[in-house]
Amino acid sequence: MSDIHAPGGPIPEVPYDLTVPQFLLDIDWHPARPALLSRAPCMIEDATGRAISFDEVRARTIALANVLHSRFQIRDNDVVCICTPNHVDFPVVALAAQKLGAVVTASNPAYTASDLEYQLRITNAKILILHPWNLAVGHAAAKAVGLPLERTILFDVAESSEPSQAYPTVSELVKEGSAKPQSFTERRLGPNEGKTKLAYINLSSGTTGKPKAVCIPHSAVIAGMIQQGHMLEQDTTPWDDRKYRPGDRWYAALPFFHIYGLVGIMHFALFYGTTLVVVPKFSFEGMLKSIQRHKIRMLPAVPPIVVLLCKNPEVNRYDLSSLRLVMCGAAPLSAELINQLSARLPWISIGQGYGMTEAVGSVCFPQLEQKICSPGSAGRLVPGLTARVVRSDGSLAGLGELGQLVIKSDAIALGYLNNEEASKETFVDGWLYTGDEVYINDKYEVFITDRIKEILKVKGFQVAPSELEGHLLDHPDVSDVCVVGIPDEYNGELPFAFVVLSAEAIQRIKEFPAEAESIRAAVMKHVSDNKVQYKWLAGVEFVESVPKNPSGKLLRRELRDRAKDMLAKGKLLLVSTKGRVRPKL
Repeated sequence: MSDIHAPGGPIPEVPYDLTVPQFLLDIDWHPARPALLSRAPCMIEDATGRAISFDEVRARTIALANVLHSRFQIRDNDVVCICTPNHVDFPVVALAAQKLGAVVTASNPAYTASDLEYQLRITNAKILILHPWNLAVGHAAAKAVGLPLERTILFDVAESSEPSQAYPTVSELVKEGSAKPQSFTERRLGPNEGKTKLAYINLSSGTTGKPKAVCIPHSAVIAGMIQQGHMLEQDTTPWDDRKYRPGDRWYAALPFFHIYGLVGIMHFALFYGTTLVVVPKFSFEGMLKSIQRHKIRMLPAVPPIVVLLCKNPEVNRYDLSSLRLVMCGAAPLSAELINQLSARLPWISIGQGYGMTEAVGSVCFPQLEQKICSPGSAGRLVPGLTARVVRSDGSLAGLGELGQLVIKSDAIALGYLNNEEASKETFVDGWLYTGDEVYINDKYEVFITDRIKEILKVKGFQVAPSELEGHLLDHPDVSDVCVVGIPDEYNGELPFAFVVLSAEAIQRIKEFPAEAESIRAAVMKHVSDNKVQYKWLAGVEFVESVPKNPSGKLLRRELRDRAKDMLAKGKLLLVSTKGRVRPKL
């Protein structure tokens, strides 16, 4: 079988000489962009109901770029770090930095100080723009890397009663920049420079150690928007029945620092003319209230949200009749969940998509002609993408046959920052090796059957088992360890550790059998005290040895299968953790 070309292509030409802010803010027409005769608000701040217009986003972007240049000396190729939950000024900050030629790295606001320190250090960030909720962590991380604290800016918070005297806010700087003559010359790109000029550096967990920094050029972000827009522009469904329409309201609680929220939601909404109801902190009841209050039509979701929609009785207390589409990504939905959701909300459409940071958003998108997506499908290949299914021996598989998904398109990252070895493994001659085992049917739908790379997906976030293993080996009671993913309906997967105890710990348990539970709790706490919450262990099983091949490589699949078997038989002990209570089986 030769290359598999996604249906609906080719896509309109990608402008390789434009930056993301120029493409979004300055170009009124593009073949993949609908006519926006009366543009709806770009965003609505969920907490206050404040509407933000497209013109306001453009004006605030220019004003902030002005003061970032004049006051903070942000220049071409400097890195600006944004650490915040979703905020209506997130796109303003990102686009302002990129107008100056700077590169944006977006950080998870749930990070610990050491996590953020790592991101600041590897990206060499020159300025840190924080939500007040993250000020303590940001302060500690900045000090650790030697970033002067006066290079800290805060996002505005409506509910904050005490303005910070130490750090300026984005709104204060916008006001300052608006009052000054323009001090900067906007960064313009030469022919084809958009293919190499970086717009974002996003972190993505790798198979070994710390997360890798993915280098995303301007043209890849633009191509991702064009792919999605071109597909939607081909929709011939009657207007009232369309899943995606300019002017509709989308719920925006999925994080903008994640590639799904960044490109598939935030950037594409600005491009396509939809309105984002921006929510900084997800709560299920808050989501239901927002759908009812704002008449939200499209709900981007991950499986945990779908589980709650299916099973939480609070759903019956709210008017969700405006909702027309639940678009699920980041992890696969089971056929059972799809059927349960359809029975609970029978008027909605349900779709699934699939993407990754290295693919700058979407690889697959829900089938527009289907009300309910094909069970088990990750969606259909997006237009403008070419795929291969590669067997373990390097030969190409045909439709319906298993192999690793390998893709090529304009929406592909350049590689990993300062990590040539990892880049050569994943990015080969213009092709991206996804690490996912799949098969593709004759409708160009992708079905993911396994993960070849040893990455877990917890609530859509990537977790590298080797990172947790390295950390666990620092615990004095652990002599060897293997971390695997166990299936979980709510989270997708959860990390579970098979631990070989030290001789001293084994002796303590022989003398005092109750010590086993103390050691198990201490091992769990060793992770929860030092890692972001989605990396916390769901449980620990003590074993005599960890299986390995003759060269010493962990036979992770063997323990993963063992964990699934134990789970099915009710023999796997899952321990409650703060914020993620699990039953003991």
